Amino acid sequence: MSKDNIFIKIKENIKNLSQSERKVANFITKEPTDIMFDTINELSEKVGTSTTTIMRLASKLGYSGYTELQRDIQNFIKDGKAPQSRLASNLQNIEQDNLWTETVNFHTTQLQQFSNQLDEQTLDKAINLIENANNICCTCVRSGLPAGHYFSQNINRIKGNCNLIVADTSDWVDEVVSMNAQDVLVAISYPRYAKRINDFVKIAKNKGVKIIVITDTFSSPLVDYADVILPCDSNSLAFHNSPVLSLVVIDYLINALAVKETKKNSSRLDDINEILKQIKYHTNN
Repeated sequence: MSKDNIFIKIKENIKNLSQSERKVANFITKEPTDIMFDTINELSEKVGTSTTTIMRLASKLGYSGYTELQRDIQNFIKDGKAPQSRLASNLQNIEQDNLWTETVNFHTTQLQQFSNQLDEQTLDKAINLIENANNICCTCVRSGLPAGHYFSQNINRIKGNCNLIVADTSDWVDEVVSMNAQDVLVAISYPRYAKRINDFVKIAKNKGVKIIVITDTFSSPLVDYADVILPCDSNSLAFHNSPVLSLVVIDYLINALAVKETKKNSSRLDDINEILKQIKYHTNN
């Protein structure tokens, strides 16, 4: 058995899983505490798949069977790596008077769980693709816009070769036609997964463009095209897709690339700052 936990195994094997197996994998990723003591029949009923599907998933992840897979989940949680278990019952009865505290606790729990599920090797691969790309394009729509703007603005300040294409309002066809294998497309997509983003990513992939996907689950339609998958739970306490986790990941990418550029003695940020001073962009200039 590998020392990797089950969440890393799911990430590494996701492209080899069928849609029904991905459905089980998503349930495990999002609700690990729910299946700590479930029988295989109980899990199949919760997920809506057959027990055979669960057994196939266990085998593809390197387990001898469901029992070993379940034991790995139990060990993961007992090691304190699944703090969402401490809040699961509380979130069922949120009161308006406590909404601020509940919101902070909810996202704190998300972040704690997230930090154990996304390994640095995956992040490093994304960083290397962005660092070595001739051109970087980010695409998103609607709930992905906060993350898309934040990524594009800061990566462009560092690298000077990043642009944002809002798939709903831009004609991405004019952009993708000149993209090639030396370019990177960062696609940010949450339910209900805009078709224009899917089309953009599919065409770019066919042209050899490297694809980094920031999305909510491994069942996202973009997963099959991704060179790097950065799964960021978009759940919130209300109805909306929350960008909190994706912003944290993007902030890490920005930090890492800024450090790399500093080590190269790049003067780009200094040059930008000098121009801003010349035009008195800030009120204290």
